[in-house]
Amino acid sequence: MNVIRFIILVLCFHGLCAIAHAKTYKLQSPNGKIAVAIDADQNVSFSVSLNERLIIDQSPISMSLSNKVTLGKLAKVRKTSFQTIKNSITPEVPRKFKVVEDHYNELVVEFAGGYQLQFRAYDDGMAYRWVTNFKQEIIVDGEEVNFNFTGDHKVWFPEEKSIYTHQEREYLSVKLSEISPNRFCSTGTLVQVDDKVKVFLSEADVLDYPGMFLQGSASNPHGLTGKFSPYPQNEAKKSDRDVVVESYESYIAKTTGKREFPWRLAIVTVNDADLVMSEMVYKLSTPSKIADPSWIKPGKVAWDWWNDNNIYGVDFEAGINTETYKYYIDFASKYGIEYIVLDEGWYHLDDMMKIKAEIDLEELLAYGKERHVDVILWVTWVALQERFDEAFEVYSRMGVKGFKVDFMQRDDQVMSDFYLRTAQKAADHKMLIDFHGSTKPTGLHRTYPNVMSYEAVRGLEQTKWSDWANPDHDLILPFIRMVAGPMDYTPGAMVNATKNNFSDIFSQPMSLGTRCHQLAMYVVYESPLQMLADNPSNYYKEPEAMEFLSQVPVVWDDTKVLEAKVGEYILMARRNGDIWYVGGMTNWDQREFNLNLEFLPAGDYNIDIWQDGANAHRYGSDFKYSKLSGQSPTILPIKMAPGGGWVAIIKSKK
Repeated sequence: MNVIRFIILVLCFHGLCAIAHAKTYKLQSPNGKIAVAIDADQNVSFSVSLNERLIIDQSPISMSLSNKVTLGKLAKVRKTSFQTIKNSITPEVPRKFKVVEDHYNELVVEFAGGYQLQFRAYDDGMAYRWVTNFKQEIIVDGEEVNFNFTGDHKVWFPEEKSIYTHQEREYLSVKLSEISPNRFCSTGTLVQVDDKVKVFLSEADVLDYPGMFLQGSASNPHGLTGKFSPYPQNEAKKSDRDVVVESYESYIAKTTGKREFPWRLAIVTVNDADLVMSEMVYKLSTPSKIADPSWIKPGKVAWDWWNDNNIYGVDFEAGINTETYKYYIDFASKYGIEYIVLDEGWYHLDDMMKIKAEIDLEELLAYGKERHVDVILWVTWVALQERFDEAFEVYSRMGVKGFKVDFMQRDDQVMSDFYLRTAQKAADHKMLIDFHGSTKPTGLHRTYPNVMSYEAVRGLEQTKWSDWANPDHDLILPFIRMVAGPMDYTPGAMVNATKNNFSDIFSQPMSLGTRCHQLAMYVVYESPLQMLADNPSNYYKEPEAMEFLSQVPVVWDDTKVLEAKVGEYILMARRNGDIWYVGGMTNWDQREFNLNLEFLPAGDYNIDIWQDGANAHRYGSDFKYSKLSGQSPTILPIKMAPGGGWVAIIKSKK
């Protein structure tokens, strides 16, 4: 790890300036393009500029405590310090890059009363957080977070109707002025300042604290302000998976007085591709607490629930039983897929330690071990919570490699604590975690890299009952939801439909968009635990598709976004080892691109291509598989059908 620290001892140096008499401090990004102005004269606020253009106007921030002290109000600055950090991070589970460059300028403003604000400016945005140094436990009544924009901009707004939510929302296109204080959304959220400039709003390092929503501002028609789940007072168990909060305390958190609070962040870009490339949430999060992560194994997963275990052409009755899961293991073994998951139905829902008679779990684990396929178990968070220590102890000892934990549906501090405890306990037992029915990622996957993925996305499962997961929606996700972290969309449909011939059939589901649209998700969508959602019986009938799915990895050494526009299209290349994988997706508009292979080192290459077939606009499953040889640079024409896609595997001939 290479760390260079420069402590700034003068008021203006390396783009970091303080106007002492006005108690206004200016912090610039390393490249000088982004500037954050912090006004700490009595009441604290900040603003953000890009290339000297004001993007976010003065936005008040504060934190009110139950002892009638409000951090950031009547503030008195004791001292400030500046530093530049240039750091190289090697992720235990790389999603975009083998090495993440972490370069920022930081301003720390220390106030009288035992607290401070930390601001960071990156080349792609800014972030701030509160830090307290109190001896006693504190109760946080509320936190004031504001992002006041300079105009009535468009917002991709994942509107929520309740704070009891899976955060699987449609991204509405609304103006800031249309978002009244009684409307709110989950984060991240994307604000379009103009045709080029966009601002992604979210948070990072949310530990022992509630997650943040954003609502309309009562004081600024062009502002968004933070909204937090209050601390639960009374909970009621409504079912095997639903624990609802029936009453709340008047505060949002009770916590230790000496701590760092979550980061509030704004990623500011002039190129949509930079949104996809950003690792700010990851960089802002607490480094890994797992001393030896060598046991953490990313991989693909043969998944049963989406296809309703509806396998065919076998001599046994398919369902939630040992024979069916042996069939999944055989499929996974044949194609080098690392895991299978047993989703809902393997245990009696009143107690996860009571395995159904139809499932011989020990036999399945032994069968999988012989074939180099490991097992992950689905469980509701309620069932896991009720048998927490025992479940991890017993199932890890049996050889289960992880839990897919579902139906949390809450973002309050109590649930935040559950996420952390689950990650910690799983790490203690060398088990992986996949959170479903969850909040969005805020960096826990850096702190505990055994946390492989999160749902918090309107994914492929929606096609079992609606048309909500469609190509228009799919082309928003890389630029908003995926910016926060790994995304368990669960791709892989082998029955693919156009707009006109789609039908939502629960037990025989299909996707909206083409076959290659689905294949491209394995390059575009990041998830170190990536599902193959369809039926193994269907995959067996598609050897050319499996030629791609068996090879495509789930972690990456390098990533390049070649073409990108929010909601419309994306074309990107990723490298794993010496092999490049290219994936392209479009919304319901057909597209043509010329792919320049100049990102490859000079040389000769073998290129395998999967592209939309000539009739994919009528029959979504139509695709063409071909092999080419070429030199770099070479121009490859790409044509995508409506809702289409394109993928390639590029290998050097050497």
